[in-house]
Amino acid sequence: MREMADHGVRILLKPDDNKPRKLKYNLGHRRILTFGGAYSNHIRAVAAAGQAHGIETVGIIRGEEHLPLNPTLAHAVSCGMRLGYLDRAAYRLKHTPAVQAGLLERYGEAAILPEGGSNAAAVRGCAELPAEITEEYDVICCAVGTGGTLAGVSAGLPEGRRAIGFPVLKGGGFLAGEVERLQREAYGRVWDNWRLETGYHFGGYARTTPELDAFAARHGVERVYVAKMLYGVLDLAAKGAFPRGTRVIALVTSGIPA
Repeated sequence: MREMADHGVRILLKPDDNKPRKLKYNLGHRRILTFGGAYSNHIRAVAAAGQAHGIETVGIIRGEEHLPLNPTLAHAVSCGMRLGYLDRAAYRLKHTPAVQAGLLERYGEAAILPEGGSNAAAVRGCAELPAEITEEYDVICCAVGTGGTLAGVSAGLPEGRRAIGFPVLKGGGFLAGEVERLQREAYGRVWDNWRLETGYHFGGYARTTPELDAFAARHGVERVYVAKMLYGVLDLAAKGAFPRGTRVIALVTSGIPA
């Protein structure tokens, strides 16, 4: 675990691949169908888990097929995943009963995982993370894409600890409702020990700026998720948002070597 310090705040970078956590309680099925973009880490992770556990996997990819396959999709296919494609208009409706019924008719009965893997089972997997941290801390910070990791971390926090999520999407305030929904689905209640910081998206999902690129390179972190979160943590520390002496765990959930 790497340690940093800024404006009297102790910051520990904890590598933790959240994909296996999200999948841990989602693997008890013969076939899994899920969704993602052409470079989706979730697609890659589901394919690898399917191969490891003898589960058939189907990945529905946003957009048109492009050959040759990029490294992410080529890896998924090498793990035995069957790929399908939805144009962007249809993909926006992927959560609807009509679209899902059509997919199940085409690919066979399957457990459907949402894009990013965030559902009640994923929340329960992510909730196990805080208990594994042996260092003393006051706050856990994480990037937020779909809300599952933050929902689980918040649910698993010991009394008196807090969580802060940094949405990577522009206009990410709506994710507060997603975190609450996921906690209700997993546990029947909502925790009040978390909040969102929505000002560090740098233009939106997969968007970046020269400043963020330089920051990611300087700190050796992945830029789509982790750099935005870590930039936000350091900026909040500089602005005095954390009392001096606060101990922050910053989760490095992407860019971890396989």
